[in-house]
Amino acid sequence: MHLDRVRTFLLLSFFVVSTPVIAASSYDGLWNVTVITKTGNCQPSLHYPLTVNNGTIEGTADVSGRVNRDGSVKVSINGVYANGTLNGSSGSGKWNGASGGIACSGYWVASRQ
Repeated sequence: MHLDRVRTFLLLSFFVVSTPVIAASSYDGLWNVTVITKTGNCQPSLHYPLTVNNGTIEGTADVSGRVNRDGSVKVSINGVYANGTLNGSSGSGKWNGASGGIACSGYWVASRQ
């Protein structure tokens, strides 16, 4: 009987130690992002509500990206590529893309909700 308890303890210990823990990012939550065009023929400004979930950026648009532990951001939204930094409850960066084959670029700002 004692041997069965030891085996069960060792088996449970293995699963606890070997199972990856998904840690919440300090940037998790809802963010409002405003994209401003400075050059090119893209829309002058757009607003996106985006969610950071365990460092992954999610949204209703075609979004793919991450926020690293240091707050650095790399993201693609509907074919527009952006990078920058989040710090506390705000952030900013640069973006570039195209509209009708004409290059556009600008900056973005974000605030946590």
